[in-house]
Amino acid sequence: MTVIIKNVRPLAAARQLPQQVDVLISGDKISAFGSFPSKGADETIDGQGAYLSPGFVDVNTDSDHYLTLFDDPAQEDFLMQGVTTIIGGQCGSSLAPLIYGGLESVRKWADISKVNVGWHSLAEFVSVLEKKRIGVNFGTLVGHSTIRRALVGESQRALTKNELSIFLEVLKKSLHEGGFGFSTGLGYIHSRNTPYQEIKSFLKIVKNYDGVYATHLRKSGDGLAESIEETLKVHNETGVKTVISHFLPHFGEEEEYEKALEEFAKLPGTSDFNFDVYPFNHTIVPLYTLLPEWAQRDNLETMNKLLQDEWQRSKILKEIPKLEPDSIVVSKAPKNEAVVGHSLGELSSIYGMKNPKDALMRLMMTTNLKAVVFYKNINERLIKTALSHPRSLIASNAASSADKSDEKSLKSERALSTFKKFISLAANENLMPLEKAVRKITSIPAEKFNLRGRGELKEGNFADLVVFGAGEGKDTEIKAVVANGKVAVKDGILKNGEAGKILRHEI
Repeated sequence: MTVIIKNVRPLAAARQLPQQVDVLISGDKISAFGSFPSKGADETIDGQGAYLSPGFVDVNTDSDHYLTLFDDPAQEDFLMQGVTTIIGGQCGSSLAPLIYGGLESVRKWADISKVNVGWHSLAEFVSVLEKKRIGVNFGTLVGHSTIRRALVGESQRALTKNELSIFLEVLKKSLHEGGFGFSTGLGYIHSRNTPYQEIKSFLKIVKNYDGVYATHLRKSGDGLAESIEETLKVHNETGVKTVISHFLPHFGEEEEYEKALEEFAKLPGTSDFNFDVYPFNHTIVPLYTLLPEWAQRDNLETMNKLLQDEWQRSKILKEIPKLEPDSIVVSKAPKNEAVVGHSLGELSSIYGMKNPKDALMRLMMTTNLKAVVFYKNINERLIKTALSHPRSLIASNAASSADKSDEKSLKSERALSTFKKFISLAANENLMPLEKAVRKITSIPAEKFNLRGRGELKEGNFADLVVFGAGEGKDTEIKAVVANGKVAVKDGILKNGEAGKILRHEI
């Protein structure tokens, strides 16, 4: 199949190209740049002077956590904002390897009973996904908690010598089979007490495979500076490529956050160190993470027992910080869909309660802590500072969802427009030059994750391409998306949701 994209302005090219150019695509590769007035093609796209860039790379996504890779294989939400490659396996939880075939590490996000697990190894998992024919390119990290919970269950103790040996072998095998690196969710229950030396031993292997280490920091608030110090220390001692996941300026942490940004800016050029961020003021969190840290124990069953105890419940209620009525909105609540879309203020009225904290407690008990919420807890001024930081990468930290399930849920702006909003900020608010902004979401992450043949406009590279309009005070408009040489989106309509490839990391 051949495709010609005409009359476009190239960005993030590997060499100097004319200000306006045509591009010829043959099969799944970029064949040539130039002018092809008489060249025939199976399909032609007239860019009408719009920009042409490589397909955007989202380095932190949740479609695997929410299991929408299976019920929304087209991953339309990503394609419609120009994303052609996504990285999963974040925050310590991946869909492989599964030593005993269990998906316990993702049940904080999804109903794991809905997927029939037919794999154990990472190689088997990617083979299953290849048969699904998904719409975007997908690569995965290896999740720390996924392996650890298979070895020690709900225990939060250190690994024994034998368990550590098994873990290291499973990690090596998974990286050899195509894992792009390793992730930890040190802020979550089952990884919070993981010893530093244990993490370091894993990262030595990741470094040998030229993989990426992505980490959800161990602590926030008063412990933020300590967590950053720990991450920088292990990065410096192992030399592993590192990304701090969803590193955001939460209210009350602004001073420590700005200090961290200054520290990152001073790192030597040889340090392969980044953090990812998104241009919105809310996080999406499992409801149980709003409990005091001491109450986040073992598993959902244990935490729900605490809520049933009147004395413990009273103690928890006192320690929940003051909440604004519109600061939390329920995104998802399996088997309790009536609360979806309601803010704490609205729930307070429904429950007949004056205090939003009381409404939050009722929500926790009603949903058995299985809800997911939007939490407005981000300083928007500092977000813009972070977006323009030389060490930042852009990520949605979201999942695409086709809304085909019976469960009612709300989509986040992050799932629909993270990359469009970032480009709009760059083009309309002088956040940074457009060329630089595009490289931050294409060539830079592609190089970090060793996405060979992607991330730059170059003859012979895979034809992952986006045609978009931006600037002049207008919102970014995605006009067309090509994935591996196939037109996936044209004129705002999904045309092909099966053009993605399952990626395996190559050293």
